[in-house]
Amino acid sequence: WLVSDNMHHQWLLLAACFWVIFMFMVASKFITLTFKDPDGYSAKQEPLILTAVTKVEEVHVPERKHWPEVFQPTGRAFSGNLIRQPLLHMERLELLRNVCRDTALRNLSHTAISKFVLDRIFVCDKHKILFCQTPKVGNTQWKKVLIVLNGAFSSIEEIPENIVHDHEKNGLPRLSSFSDSEIKKRLNLYFKFFIVRDPFERLISAFKDKFVHNPRFEPWYRHEIAPGIIRKYRKNRTETKGLQFEDFVRYLGDPNHRWLDVQFGDHIIHWVTYVELCAPCEITYSVIGHHETLEDDAPYILKAAGIDHLVSYPTIPPGITVYNRTKVERYFSGISKRDIRRLYARFEGDFKLFGYREPDFLLN
Repeated sequence: WLVSDNMHHQWLLLAACFWVIFMFMVASKFITLTFKDPDGYSAKQEPLILTAVTKVEEVHVPERKHWPEVFQPTGRAFSGNLIRQPLLHMERLELLRNVCRDTALRNLSHTAISKFVLDRIFVCDKHKILFCQTPKVGNTQWKKVLIVLNGAFSSIEEIPENIVHDHEKNGLPRLSSFSDSEIKKRLNLYFKFFIVRDPFERLISAFKDKFVHNPRFEPWYRHEIAPGIIRKYRKNRTETKGLQFEDFVRYLGDPNHRWLDVQFGDHIIHWVTYVELCAPCEITYSVIGHHETLEDDAPYILKAAGIDHLVSYPTIPPGITVYNRTKVERYFSGISKRDIRRLYARFEGDFKLFGYREPDFLLN
């Protein structure tokens, strides 16, 4: 009888232990579900693959996302002091505001928000983002990012190259396609950004791309625009060679360049000023990235826009964003100081607004 009673107590004790363990497991599961970070995502992210997220729009509050307190890399390792990123971008915006208030530079820093400007701004309504296109600073990659976010393609690899700049097929609307009230609403509420680059290096890139390499699908630069510039600005009319950088600089620095610009139409977007393209003193941008620091700026922009968990900026080849001082000096070495000064006078607003130094060869 005593043995039976002892076994009975042992079974009761064992059952109680199992019950306690079971309750602990239930409580632990409840705590995990309750306090799990709703924004936690897998550490492994495939480039530019959208992840299904419920009501993404609700997290895009412009006042909260401009300056994230904690910045983490997205998709890859990259250089730079990440802790300093928010401060750096605030300093850039503060410089912009100060130069915009400089009355001496008003003619070089201000422009109307015209249809020309609105045509440059691409819209991602799904994630409340506006991107102003400034050609020759890596804009193709940003357009691919927005095309994927807009849902036209599920990954960057699926986007045919001929579709990226075909705005009838890429699912990327321009801000000019909306009504005045809808434009105003988006300008007031959406996250807005664009990218800049040393103005003179950008002009060299535009010249090389459009007049030297000249892709087959853009014949008008070589066969229509170049002859127009040569007829007006080449000093030695007996020369038969194609457009030279000296001709290009003389055209751009001419205070009366606009009469040719009208004839060239929207093709001029590759070399007009950032002011004319994006109206930075009239539109309150959230972030202004620099091509020279794009390895750090690109993931920061994705984080600030609240989309870093959805998409990664494509890998940047080593050295491609570094400012090439030697190249710039070589291109300008055979050009008269007068022509360089006239060119700088036109682009001075871009230099001052975005913190680029006046070239040393202009000061000598």
